Amino acid sequence: MKFVTREDIEAPIDHVFKVLTDFEGFERQAMRRGAEVRRLDELEVPGEGARWALAFPFRGKPREMTVVCTEYDAPLRLNFESVMSGLDGDMKVELVALSRGRTRLSLEIEFKPKTLSARLLVQSIKLAKANISKRFQIKVAEFAKSTEENYKRMA
Repeated sequence: MKFVTREDIEAPIDHVFKVLTDFEGFERQAMRRGAEVRRLDELEVPGEGARWALAFPFRGKPREMTVVCTEYDAPLRLNFESVMSGLDGDMKVELVALSRGRTRLSLEIEFKPKTLSARLLVQSIKLAKANISKRFQIKVAEFAKSTEENYKRMA
């Protein structure tokens, strides 16, 4: 199952990439939403090889996930792979500079079930795919807007 969206952001590509690689900020957001987040690597700066262990409730069950940054090509591309009890995930983030002050963000998330229980989970998500896709696009649009506002405050 795949979710794809694209959003244009009124900010330079370097600023957008900097916001996307504020891993500590994303860790804090996840913890505020009830997830337990533990950093597994010892990297001093964001980069390829960054690893996290997450624990969170989903569909009434506690879930555990490991996430690894597998590609870090500043300021153009990020790739993350995740593993969660039989469900592998892949998130690709691409940035394209449309002009000096405008950036296109493309985000693709794909889930691949590896077990029967994971297939059942994905099947239940497929039933609500339209609603989930809409919420996904709204969240990415909110991210784009907050990134623009953050850039305007700094400029």
